[in-house]
Amino acid sequence: MSGSKPVLTKDTINPHVKNMEYAVRGPIVLKAANIEEELKKGVEKPFTEVVRANIGDCHATGQVPLTFLRQVLALATYPELMNGSTFPADVKDRVKRLLGGCKGGSIGSYSASPGVEVVRGDIAQFIQERDGQKCDADNIFLSTGASAGIKTILELLNAPGEGGKKPGVMIPIPQYPLYSATLTEFNMHQINYYLNEENHWSLDTSELQRALDAARECCHPKAICVINPGNPTGQVLSKENIQSIIKFAHKEGLFILADEVYQHNVYDPSKQFHSFKKVLSEMGPAYASQQLASFMSTSKGYMGECGLRGGYFEVVNLDSDTMNLLKKCLTVSLCPPVTGQVAMDCVVNPPKPGEPSYDLHTKEKKAVLDGLKAKAELVSQTFNAIEGISCNAVQGAMYCFPKVDIPPRAVQHAKSQNMTPDSFYCFELLEKTGLCVVPGSGFGQREGTHHFRTTILPQIEKFHQVMEKFTKFHKEFLAEWK
Repeated sequence: MSGSKPVLTKDTINPHVKNMEYAVRGPIVLKAANIEEELKKGVEKPFTEVVRANIGDCHATGQVPLTFLRQVLALATYPELMNGSTFPADVKDRVKRLLGGCKGGSIGSYSASPGVEVVRGDIAQFIQERDGQKCDADNIFLSTGASAGIKTILELLNAPGEGGKKPGVMIPIPQYPLYSATLTEFNMHQINYYLNEENHWSLDTSELQRALDAARECCHPKAICVINPGNPTGQVLSKENIQSIIKFAHKEGLFILADEVYQHNVYDPSKQFHSFKKVLSEMGPAYASQQLASFMSTSKGYMGECGLRGGYFEVVNLDSDTMNLLKKCLTVSLCPPVTGQVAMDCVVNPPKPGEPSYDLHTKEKKAVLDGLKAKAELVSQTFNAIEGISCNAVQGAMYCFPKVDIPPRAVQHAKSQNMTPDSFYCFELLEKTGLCVVPGSGFGQREGTHHFRTTILPQIEKFHQVMEKFTKFHKEFLAEWK
């Protein structure tokens, strides 16, 4: 009988879901999990633990949560704790204000779909102070991490062009796999533009034009995504570079998605973070109509609160009808987690000078960022000292994307195993050292080149050990396959 057949199988599932790939949690991560289980069972390995440098999960690698943020969360979750003397007065005042903006005075209630009004106001004030430009809280929308906000904007852009052509979105190569996976899921066309590895992963407008012109025959280009500071490449865009991107988008009629979740993570003293919104606002009336969405998260920066899923996005130059449709889209999900919204408020409205929590919060923030800066310098210096590896300086973010010259014999062997050469290299690294990094093919790379992405998150003592293990492995790998 037909009714006895299962409706949902691998053959009947949405084909776009089957085609999705998300490298940072791909096959090598599954292999790492299997190895961890084997270690627990006492299986002998040439190492005692798996070091997961595959994903930017700060607390999983030993980063200590910020005291102020966690105290606010504790009191917001269990307000009865305010009756004691354990928590500072500014934490209690903050929680009372936040709970006053929640229905029933509880973070267990739904918020409005765009987010808690108090938090949206604090975000607007943060942006205003950061950019020196007015920010309207009505243009701020809380989200379940930055990822949900990015997917929301891409969903709104997912409408066919003339002749039924797929909408196209320009993304950097190398890229963060959220973009390629979402475009595949939404059946949108991915337009690759390549960053210039020979010039510190810079972005050239001539390359943007090449990519766009080549894509017009098969899609209707609608948007360009920019990640600044870069993931996985660690570059920080100059103000002039951002201006050129805005001019290009304006000339070609493209919406800009500015992924700015690493805005606190700039290590190169010659660089600084410039928001796309600020640069756009300074470019004058000729660009006053340019549409833009920018994204921020609690998961990165110095906070590293990945599991709380806090994020927001700001939209610029959307008309009232479009804003209403955006709000309608958000109502389907009811609201993002209120715990994440509380965490985001702590990021945009930290303790002020003179408040009881200020000194400790400042000390903890500085310690995290100083540690990341030290590891950013160490990783590029170490890789560049190894034969067959080259690596641009990590100017910002939390990752390094070194290029590996894989010997031809190893390349051929990988192909015979139906593996990309960089995947073979990364699996060998995992199985012989316990270090889990992600093949560059999962992020995209120029044909004929091989890379991998590693985080710079393991704590400094372990990070030195990681780099020593890697150096030893690479030398042995070359000796085996040359």
